[in-house]
Amino acid sequence: MKENPDTELVIPTNQSAIELMTASTEQPSQNPHKPKPPVQPGNVPSPAQEKMLGAPALSQPNSVKKSAGRRKKSIPAGLWTKCSECGSVIFNKDLIDNLNVCPKCDYHFIIGAQERLRQVLDEKSFTEIARSLKSKDPLGFHGVKSYLDKLSQDQKKTGLEEACLVGHGTLNSVKVALGVTDSRFIMGSMGSVVGEKITRLIEYAIEKKLPLIIVSGSGGGARMYEGALSLMQMAKTSAALARLDRAGLPFISVLTNPTMGGVMASFAALGDVIIAEPKALIGFAGPRVIEQTIRQKLPKDFQTSEFLLEHGLIDMVVERQDLKSLLARLLKYLS
Repeated sequence: MKENPDTELVIPTNQSAIELMTASTEQPSQNPHKPKPPVQPGNVPSPAQEKMLGAPALSQPNSVKKSAGRRKKSIPAGLWTKCSECGSVIFNKDLIDNLNVCPKCDYHFIIGAQERLRQVLDEKSFTEIARSLKSKDPLGFHGVKSYLDKLSQDQKKTGLEEACLVGHGTLNSVKVALGVTDSRFIMGSMGSVVGEKITRLIEYAIEKKLPLIIVSGSGGGARMYEGALSLMQMAKTSAALARLDRAGLPFISVLTNPTMGGVMASFAALGDVIIAEPKALIGFAGPRVIEQTIRQKLPKDFQTSEFLLEHGLIDMVVERQDLKSLLARLLKYLS
């Protein structure tokens, strides 16, 4: 039989290839105790080696995976706070020691009414009045949540019955009537109970002949859940302050971030001295609403404490750590 001259006979010269060809022609050992040839990591066994090893071949070459992984260490929650102004991450203990003011950019964080009382008054000197007043739902308001559900939710969140605390205490041993609104409770909005509490505080100051301080923080103004009843609180609190003025008693208004809407349009703007914290948002309507209404671009820093100080609406901008000492000096001067 003649050989085809075009057929090329390929003779393997690689030693590994020869060994594999030899292995493929050999019969597997009948001795079950004979050790199986090892496969080096990263190599894929051929079908012949698969048969010798008694294991299926790998479909594709894979690197050897690490058998032991590292356990991730988790950071407990509640230890750090990110500044919304500069983005710095602050250790909570340092933030509290600095009266909730960012040490990097001087941003004044929003704080609750209880914390404000601790910062302004002498320790354990505050006595609350009008504590039994609680909001009802005169309109039977229903939205995404009912009014009563919203009240219950914020009562649990803040530990308050309403969006303000009113009472009396001492500031550097000087007795004062003090009210604080809390923007965490339905945005610090003024409903019937908030208006009544502020009015009773003013009447208490008149009766006891005390100087009055109100620290305002409200992003909601009049409370929409109560309709016209909440709007009436603007007139009621303003009328009570007129009686305080006729009695010759001083009223110091402290504006914090934010102080907006019906609160700013009533008692918050009627102080004999009006103080604001740095960079606080202060006004009636928000800047976006104003721009859409007048169709003009507002000035830079519009409705901030610094802008309003420059234009004469407020008397001074005071750092939080200096507020108590300044109030003490003002009380001494006005009394």
